[in-house]
Amino acid sequence: MTDAADRPPETPIRRLLVANRGEVAVRIIRTCRALGIETVLAASDPDRASLGARLADRTLCIGPGPARSSYLSADALLSAAVLSGCDALHPGYGFLAEDPAFALRCAEEGVAFVGPSVAALSLLGDKVAARDAARRSGVPLLAGSPELSTSSEAADWAGDVGYPLLLKATHGGGGRGMRHVESEDALHASFDPARAEALATFGHGGLYLERFVAAARHVEVQVAGDGRDVVHLGDRDCSVQRRHQKLVEEAPAPMLSPSLQADVRHAAVRLAVATGYDNIGTVEFLVEPASGEYYFLEVNPRLQVEHGVTELVTGVDLVALQIVLTETRRLPLAQSDVQITGCAIECRINAEDPERGFAPCPGTISTWALPHLLDVRVDTHAFAGYEVPPFYDSLIAKVMSRGADRDRAIDAMVAALRRLVVEGIDTTAPLAREIVASHDFRNCRVSTVWLDRLLADRPIPGARPPAC
Repeated sequence: MTDAADRPPETPIRRLLVANRGEVAVRIIRTCRALGIETVLAASDPDRASLGARLADRTLCIGPGPARSSYLSADALLSAAVLSGCDALHPGYGFLAEDPAFALRCAEEGVAFVGPSVAALSLLGDKVAARDAARRSGVPLLAGSPELSTSSEAADWAGDVGYPLLLKATHGGGGRGMRHVESEDALHASFDPARAEALATFGHGGLYLERFVAAARHVEVQVAGDGRDVVHLGDRDCSVQRRHQKLVEEAPAPMLSPSLQADVRHAAVRLAVATGYDNIGTVEFLVEPASGEYYFLEVNPRLQVEHGVTELVTGVDLVALQIVLTETRRLPLAQSDVQITGCAIECRINAEDPERGFAPCPGTISTWALPHLLDVRVDTHAFAGYEVPPFYDSLIAKVMSRGADRDRAIDAMVAALRRLVVEGIDTTAPLAREIVASHDFRNCRVSTVWLDRLLADRPIPGARPPAC
């Protein structure tokens, strides 16, 4: 079978299967509607009454609630695509979005996979293989290990990597399957739970080690390519994280000197060119602004959760760009076409209770009032009466603001979060308000460990009964 770069241009997409759920399903459906593409939503049984199901032209049930029996079932998704006559499939993010075997099966069924080629997914969806590619491209790396089979093997490699370190999933992202490890005993204790989480979330239980860097910033570069040419669409900062899961993102990344910003962007493009990247994707780095040092982390060969802030500062619809690249195999813009103006910030609103240790909070949303403000965008699948299921990621909304500069974007976000009303379940909205209104955030004094340290000083969770 030929690779994407060697195949002739595809015919226009007329009907597309949305092989995902939640806010990203709604996001894809809305762009498809704008492009005149018919959508079929693949929905689990609990999602049959979702907002995505209301918006799609047709909805097919692909199985019961647990992801293993629905959104992680390649057979169920492909059957839905073929039976409904879809000529393309968009995997969203998470689930099977980075699975090369799934992309290959789509091609074998004559269904265009809206994403990178099988070759790109095989290389860059595997974090260890991506590290090797970065090394060959001359991109700086942190010390790390190959894929590991046992905790004993991990302990042997830890001596070379050095403690503290991160135990990370070789596939997927979003902090799933990741553990911060301070000692050999902790490494042994963490290995099997991390493997089980990675397997349950991504269908692959591979793990590897990477040196941990405290007080760095998490910076990522949005790239787009067609297998030959590559452009970047600027950078984002995702340093506000809890246990390696992002809560607040912004574009462009602040606190980077012009030379450091240029170096990071060029490194991302260099790696994408060297690997023949052929859709949109994100190259992630750890950056130490004071020293000017930066280190490659991974490539996410898919749409990112935080893609909206890049859209707000560039004016480029990244889902539409994915579809164009899938249809034509040609990059429709040059680097000179990418203009970055202003600043955009995103806060993730999760159905979790920060006062009870971020316990998941499924249940029924009784009141749902969004902030209808200029320069504010909300991507969500929630509504009053929506039943948040217990089976999936807890993200229920992404509140985004835009301003002519960073201070105005922050002011717009503070105003938006004050007007967001969610009742019936507990959410992270109060914490998001606290973060963006903080002196540290306003003055760029955050790092990848800032929020964890802030929360560590709080009283022990559990005193307040849940609302959900």
